[in-house]
Amino acid sequence: MRVAIIENTAITHHGQVGVALHEAAATIDLHKPWLDGKLPAPSSFDALISFGGEQTALSDHSHPYLPDLAALLYDTALSGKATLGICLGAQALARGAGAENTIGSNPEFGWCQIELTDQGRADPVLGLLPTSFPIFEWHSDHFTLPPEAVHLATNPAATVQAYKVGRAGYATQFHFEASRAVVADWARRFPEVIEAQSPGFTAALAAAAERHGQAADAHGLAIARAWVALI
Repeated sequence: MRVAIIENTAITHHGQVGVALHEAAATIDLHKPWLDGKLPAPSSFDALISFGGEQTALSDHSHPYLPDLAALLYDTALSGKATLGICLGAQALARGAGAENTIGSNPEFGWCQIELTDQGRADPVLGLLPTSFPIFEWHSDHFTLPPEAVHLATNPAATVQAYKVGRAGYATQFHFEASRAVVADWARRFPEVIEAQSPGFTAALAAAAERHGQAADAHGLAIARAWVALI
């Protein structure tokens, strides 16, 4: 299988998604449109992934490829190909699907609790998880549920935590790719940003990882493996 991965920022961890792709012997084509504006041709891949980034889904002035990314994600999901948007990727897919993006309105950071909806509990990917589970979050922006999308997961801070478009177009506001190793690397690379987002997080990281990280890692890998199985 050939998987196109879109990286939207200079430091992108594939994390648990990368583990699952490696296990499946996927061939990876990397695209960095934040550098050159180039996106993959729809005929060039069997599955499409868009990871997060520090820009908003509406930052067309600084990242002029975003409207095309939103359209590519939505069209790919509608085509039936496996599509995955995480954080900014989920926000961009929502934009392409006709949802409303809200900027700076729903910040979350750290391991947070997620609740599956009734449709999420019946879903072949998220339905493999407990009804309530911890997973890592890092976002300030959000979106409404796209028209005709299936609402899969929620929490009080950001109502739409996961949704599905078409057969296998999955989008998560939460960073299920972020294993404890990924979170620790974020803390090393971005201490000032993280401290501003969540004062005291770095000092409490070891304890928080002990309480929530092992379960979150298991849930993230389960999601990744189940999505890869749909390719």
